[in-house]
Amino acid sequence: MQTRRIRTLHTIIIFLIIVTIISLTFAGTMGILYMQKVEEVSQFRGEQEFVFTDQTLPVLSVDVENSASDNQEPGMPNQDLPISTEVSGVATAGEDNLRDADAATIAALMQSKEAEVEQSIKERMKALVTGEDGSPLKMLRSFFPENLIYSFEEEYVFAPVLEGVNKHNLLAENFQKTEEGLMQYVENGTVISHKGIDVSKYQGNIDWAAVKEEGIEYAFIRLGLRGYESGKLVLDEFYDANMKGANNAGVGAGVYFFTQAITVEEAQEEAAFVIQNLANYQVSCPIVFDVERISGGEGRADQLTQEQRTDITIAFCEAIKAAGYTPMIYGNVVCFTRLLDMTRLNDYEKWYAFYDDYMYMPYDVSCWQYTEKGRVDGIGNHVDLNISFKTW
Repeated sequence: MQTRRIRTLHTIIIFLIIVTIISLTFAGTMGILYMQKVEEVSQFRGEQEFVFTDQTLPVLSVDVENSASDNQEPGMPNQDLPISTEVSGVATAGEDNLRDADAATIAALMQSKEAEVEQSIKERMKALVTGEDGSPLKMLRSFFPENLIYSFEEEYVFAPVLEGVNKHNLLAENFQKTEEGLMQYVENGTVISHKGIDVSKYQGNIDWAAVKEEGIEYAFIRLGLRGYESGKLVLDEFYDANMKGANNAGVGAGVYFFTQAITVEEAQEEAAFVIQNLANYQVSCPIVFDVERISGGEGRADQLTQEQRTDITIAFCEAIKAAGYTPMIYGNVVCFTRLLDMTRLNDYEKWYAFYDDYMYMPYDVSCWQYTEKGRVDGIGNHVDLNISFKTW
């Protein structure tokens, strides 16, 4: 009787051991499968994050016609990423089927999310292009903030934003346009920008008292230019009248000179010409070196290298500074990315020309020319409108 009880007890103990071993084995197997699946999903998410965040783009040019008709953005990576379903271990055939089903479910979920992201991108692109002020350029600029993008000679150019150039701290949301179409920069409900214009012979006779009454604080007046074919130095025929009119009306005056210098010596000659013609007037605003290219023609300075043009610009600015005036450089996005080496020009103020409702320029600028079609009392023709972020 005692022997039978012992045998029964041994049988129960062996049965419990077997059940325990089976349970531990099953639990271990399921744990291994779970950890492998978590690792696979984490790896996939990491790859997805890399795809969506790593969009650093070098300088490149893309044909305008091809870019405008192609729905895929330049530099966008392929997002059709495979999911690995291999696992090692001691799973049974039933567990293999379960694992395959889980992988298929995860893949379907990821594809669904990719489709949502793709649709979201398409909707954003459509909104940017078809909006009231939309354009392919504005769309590209929104997607590639690390580049300055512009159209040049039938190509879209992606120029990197240079680390060695001083940046401004202006906020896009602080730029506001009035009901009259005038741009202003507002901080904490206060307008801190200053209204200005720039004029030349093309504005004709100006009633400067009316301009002052309009609230114009300063004016950049064209002093002259160098002929883009002849190379001759020419004084603007309305320069004297405009300077006297601005001075008498109490409008702050600065001047600008359109350069076609092709050597440092010619730039110094231009500076001397400008300084000579400032003597009889009150000049409270900067003296501006206009380096833009000739529109619709071939200028004598068109073939300059970036280094040569930058040397010429520095020579002019240094001569102006030595004479006791504040030098400033005028240009658009092409000038500030292609024509000039901006890393060498941090010491000089910038006047930026960009005609739109937003100021597309990360570099530090003192003044923004935002339209060439402004209207001001006292001026019969269209006039360039500016806002500055400082006074002189």
